[in-house]
Amino acid sequence: MNTLDEIVARALAEFVAIGEPAKLEEAKAQYLGKAGLLTEQLKNLGKLPPEEKKTAGAAINAAKNQVEEALNARREALKRAALEAQLSAEALDVTLPGRGRSRGGLHPVTRSLDRIEQLFRTIGFEVADGPEIEGDWHNFTALNTPEKHPARSMHDTFYIQAEDGSVQEDVLLRTHTSPVQVRYMQAHVEKYKHEATMPEIRIIAPGRVYRVDSDATHSPMFHQVEGLWIGEKVSFADLRGVLADFLRCFFESDDLNLRFRPSFFPFTEPSAEIDMAFMSGPNKGRWLEIGGCGMVHPNVLRHGGIDPEKYIGFAFGMGPDRLTMLRYGIDDLRLFFDGDLRFLSQFK
Repeated sequence: MNTLDEIVARALAEFVAIGEPAKLEEAKAQYLGKAGLLTEQLKNLGKLPPEEKKTAGAAINAAKNQVEEALNARREALKRAALEAQLSAEALDVTLPGRGRSRGGLHPVTRSLDRIEQLFRTIGFEVADGPEIEGDWHNFTALNTPEKHPARSMHDTFYIQAEDGSVQEDVLLRTHTSPVQVRYMQAHVEKYKHEATMPEIRIIAPGRVYRVDSDATHSPMFHQVEGLWIGEKVSFADLRGVLADFLRCFFESDDLNLRFRPSFFPFTEPSAEIDMAFMSGPNKGRWLEIGGCGMVHPNVLRHGGIDPEKYIGFAFGMGPDRLTMLRYGIDDLRLFFDGDLRFLSQFK
């Protein structure tokens, strides 16, 4: 049978040699567990004569305390070693230069949209907004677009799919911001319906629009800004003056020309394409289409609740994405939406 001194010496030597907390607990069970060596010594006290029990019990308890102290000391040593290893692995070299916090910046298209809004506000235009998920009536019918018009095709427009998988042909992602014009006209007429005269409407409607189109110069999602000016004496000459002034301010140059080519849009009559040419720089002499415009069609005015016999107005639409490309010399529209930080960081 092992003597108490042998058990203690063996336990202390074994604890010192262990380097993992889990194995230390396993070793503890050999000495202090239910079937441990010291526990067995206590169980055998009942076999001793009464006069020996007191002395033997005191000796066993002293040995047990010695083993427990050694066990706790080793536990603390292992904890300190683990902490030191962690601190060493996660140590910071305080002599290295700080990383600093990188600064973000506005997206180039956001910069252009902010600039467009600011410029139009200076000449009395308000900024109007509307839903990106539109109804067929506001997106097409109210804008004098016939039922069989190609723009309503599933190949040209994103329609919303219902939970049962069916396509809701009267709910779609707006293809332009023109529905905002109709909504604003309706709200404006309702607001001043009890007034003898209705104040002029001068708004721009910037925002995201969606069409099934994707290449180097087109994206399924892109931005558009449309303008609307309605009053009793608004003319095409006013339209030209507003756009010419805006473009010269936007590009910070008087060295550009503007021309209007006759065209067709269902919601304006007459209609025109807007072309612009720089007279200097890398795009010198090159005519670029930047939008469409025209006098608001009488049917559109009626759908907005406005009497076309009394009021007249013009509307225009331009692509802020394309204006941004011209302003910053960018040749691929997809760069705006790829999320490449190497590109975006240039505009911080």
